[in-house]
This record gives sequence, structure tokens and C-alpha cells, in this order.
Amino acid sequence: MDKNIIEIEHLSKQFQDIKAVDDLSFCVKEGELFAFLGVNGAGKSTTIHILCGELKKDAGSVCVDGINIDENLNDIKTKIGVVFQSSLLDQVLSVYDNLESRAALYGITKEKAKKRIEELAKMFDFQNLLKRPLQQLSGGQKRRIDIARALIHQPKILILDEPTTGLDPQTRKRIWNVLSILRQKQKMTIFLTTHYMEEAADADYVLIIDNGKIKAKGTPLTLKNTYTGDYITIYNSLEENIKKLGYKYKKIKDAYRVYVPNTQKATELIIQYPNIFVDYEITKGQMDDVFLSVTGKELNGGETL
Repeated sequence: MDKNIIEIEHLSKQFQDIKAVDDLSFCVKEGELFAFLGVNGAGKSTTIHILCGELKKDAGSVCVDGINIDENLNDIKTKIGVVFQSSLLDQVLSVYDNLESRAALYGITKEKAKKRIEELAKMFDFQNLLKRPLQQLSGGQKRRIDIARALIHQPKILILDEPTTGLDPQTRKRIWNVLSILRQKQKMTIFLTTHYMEEAADADYVLIIDNGKIKAKGTPLTLKNTYTGDYITIYNSLEENIKKLGYKYKKIKDAYRVYVPNTQKATELIIQYPNIFVDYEITKGQMDDVFLSVTGKELNGGETL
């Protein structure tokens, strides 16, 4: 059985009158993709900053790979790589110098750093950018270097805070392909915050917080089954037929969308009304629907508390 690589118990942090994190307890298993979701100000970034040792907690305990953050923060920092929303790269230095100076902070020799940088450059496809100053790169190129910087010391845990915001779909796909390979080969744990729900849908486990408290947690499938229903899109039918089904519906372009509690109920309706269900499709609720159902809010990107 996979061990817990992150264990957080009764974590709290307050800024004046605002409880940014309010008695938060959860675990992350080694090797999993863990999605940590919440609107701006929900407490995600505060939790991450505490986990990385950048911010002191008010109460609770944080353990990373069996080490208590209060007892050996420096050891924990070697086990974590972080990509924050805002890039920490030096815009004047070249890509190579950025990565080499980061490696030096972890006591990695120049020779070993050179080998590691070459590995990462090949992995993230930036061999031709190594000599270029950061300020000459595009947003997508910089983000790949940000992630390489976080991986320079081969951490056990990679924390990604909105890693693909503003990137084109092709760059996002390329980044996720590499991260998937790293998870498989090195059993690396990924702790992700994102407002792209398709990324959260690929997670092994999802935790949704709001106002510093846990609102829902589970696998994407469990959350979809618990917090959303299915919807049936019915084509080439009259509204009077749709009304017979007895469920909430809405008109969309050349079809009607009927909302049902679950797939079983959808199946029962199809059997009961075969003449209505001539041309149709059933869709399970999405993670966007889960988030909206749990928090009453829609998820948007940007800076967070």
C-alpha cells in the first residue's frame, strides 16, 4: 500500500481577521496526482507556502515524507520542488545560468548540474534555448524552464500552483506528457492547483476547499457521482415530448438537454420512452459541475490568498 508522503493535521493560519486556513486535515499518497482546488482566496496558496516553509503556521502539524516541518525544514526543502504562479527566474540571466545557480543552492556540483540541465533540456525540449536570456523567451518557454528549475534537484514532490495558466493547449499537453512520464518512472508525487478542470479530472484524488475549510474530497469519479447528475441531450424531438419525461430541461441549439440524477435513471427513461430517444447522447457531470455544486462558485484563475 502506498504511504502518505504529505500529512497535514488541524492546520490553521490567520491574517488579522481572515482565517485563510481553518483546521485543515488531509493526506497525499506517494506517487499520486493530487488536485487541490478552490477559488481565489480559498486558502490554497497559503497552504502551499506553509508546506514549503515560506510561511509560518498558527497551529497544526505538517509532515513531509515522515519529517515534521517544525523539526527539520531544511531536509523537507530538498524533497520538494515548487512552481509558483509568478516566475522566480532571473530575467537577465541565460536559461543555463538560471538552472546552474539553482542547482548550486542544493549543493550540486557544476559537473552534475551540467548533466542534469542537459537531461531536463531534452525532457522539456529547450536545448536550443540554453544560452538565451530569459527575457527573450515566450510565456510557454519560460514556464517549461520554471518547471525544470523546480526539478533540478530531483525532488520527491512537485508542487504546481496554476502551472499552465495562460499557456496554449499544445504547450500544456507537452508539459503534462513529461510530468506523466516522471510520475511513472520516479514515482514522483504531484500536488496541483489549477482552474483547468480537465487537469483536475485526470487527478487520482481531488480536495476542494472554500474559506479555508474542506468542502469535498474524493476521486473525480466519486465526486461526479456524489455532486452531479447526468444529462441527456435529445435531438430531433418536440418540446411536448421532453415535458413528458418529468425532469428539468433546457433548449440548446437544435436539441434539448434533460438533467437526470444518475445513469440508471437515464437508462430507465430510455427504456420507458423509446420513441423519444431515437437520437440522443448521455453525458456524465463534469468537474466544473462538481465545483459549482460544492462551492456555489465558478473556478477562475489568477493570484490567490
